[in-house]
Amino acid sequence: MCSIHALQSLMKPPLLLRFISSTAHSILLNPIPKPLCFHSSRRLARAVIAMAGANSSAGCSSSDHVAGAWYSVPDLRLRDHYFTVPLDYSLDCSTCPKISIFAREVVSVGKEEQPLPFLLYLQGGPGFESPRPTEGSGWISKACEEYRVVLLDQRGTGLSTPLTASSMMQMKSPEDLTNYLKHFRADNIVNDAEFIRVHLVPDAGPWTILGQSFGGFCAVTYLSFAPKGLKQVLLTGGIPPIGSGCTADTVYSVCFEQIFRQNEKYYKRFPQDIEIVREVVTHLAEHEGGGVPLPSGGILTPRGLQLLGLSCLGSSTGFERLHYMLERVWDPIIIPGAQKQISYYFLTAYERSLDFDTNPLFALLHESIYCQGASSRWSAHRIRAKDEGKFDAMKAAKEGRPVLFTGEMIFPWMFEEIHALRPFKDAANLLAEKEDWPPLYDIDSLNNNKVPVAAAVYYEDMYVNFKLVMETASQIAGIRLWITNEFMHSGLRDGGSQVFDHLMGMLSGKKPLF
Repeated sequence: MCSIHALQSLMKPPLLLRFISSTAHSILLNPIPKPLCFHSSRRLARAVIAMAGANSSAGCSSSDHVAGAWYSVPDLRLRDHYFTVPLDYSLDCSTCPKISIFAREVVSVGKEEQPLPFLLYLQGGPGFESPRPTEGSGWISKACEEYRVVLLDQRGTGLSTPLTASSMMQMKSPEDLTNYLKHFRADNIVNDAEFIRVHLVPDAGPWTILGQSFGGFCAVTYLSFAPKGLKQVLLTGGIPPIGSGCTADTVYSVCFEQIFRQNEKYYKRFPQDIEIVREVVTHLAEHEGGGVPLPSGGILTPRGLQLLGLSCLGSSTGFERLHYMLERVWDPIIIPGAQKQISYYFLTAYERSLDFDTNPLFALLHESIYCQGASSRWSAHRIRAKDEGKFDAMKAAKEGRPVLFTGEMIFPWMFEEIHALRPFKDAANLLAEKEDWPPLYDIDSLNNNKVPVAAAVYYEDMYVNFKLVMETASQIAGIRLWITNEFMHSGLRDGGSQVFDHLMGMLSGKKPLF
């Protein structure tokens, strides 16, 4: 539990705090706007997003939207929508290349024709599709009590012209792929959302949006450049750093500190795994080629083993999943004298935990989500190198120290060791050096925000650093924060109904400030 004094030390005047619970804190942030100079590229960004809405109603034909028939899963009715949108919204809609965007409309059974308000869900990532409901449960079921939910497959994911390990092979060169991928960040995800809003919402009215993790980053971009399309905003574990240039160095510097603490917690829970992981690292290092072959064709090395922290150290049940993987890391010795070897079970579980074969866009675009007019230059790799001794797996094994897992970070060597990423090594390097990224946020607009915003902030979030969250929140006028350590980054998945209900209560007045 975080103390009130600890919270206050991270916040600057003129923030107003109101604490309403012993287990979580609710905060109203209402900063005094600071005078900032507009950059011409920010004006362009607002103009382009405005064009997205205009194109959807004027410049494009009715064939740009195709709606399917209603179908069912238990307690829910669903309908599929496909939209044909520009790859680049700054170009003429009638002549520019097009892509397809998929969105799934979800309502409670019997509410198909009711005039419900719309709620758009923005998935975490980047590079991951929206949830596929199998029944009415969690936050979706709760939201469907009052809303018509729209689950958007962000461009390049799911059914939205998916950029997969196979489909991206159609590109003729790394340069072509790089020029294509630059259109798949938050700015164009917001463009797509505006296009869809004008098609779906009656009279093109504003809608509520819910952004989880990277989806919250997109929501802050939405607040920056298209606030007129928004009725209210809910954020869960997703308030981004909004400084100019590339903020990745700052992000990874503080995130490595949190990752170290998560490793400490893990090994306190499962102290027997300290020796197991050291043995695995030694085995991998001594193997021919510095690692063992993976079922997909890649190679598992000591530094590759550390990647398990990405999916296992920062979400609920992650510690348990990692432990149960490690307890089956070795094949049994059935024949006396047989060599010790890592089990096929573990190797396949390892690859399933990383998702790079199904969602390579995450690896390619991850660092770019922090870039505005500057390159990332493999930020995580550089920051890790400054303190490599702490995260050097082989050195830790030799010295008898616990081997530390890493977190939500992408390293250049992954495009050599992970089979699905190998074809995109050159494109990844080009993206890491790219400097002319357009703006993703407008601090002046956020200072003068009028859209109601409520955010769940997870105090021990491994992926979105608490201190950086508070710095950004101080720039979003009127935002209300629910700070809690009841949930980890996966709170919307783990306690979706409770999290959604709490945030809506903050905006509706059911959970007052005082």
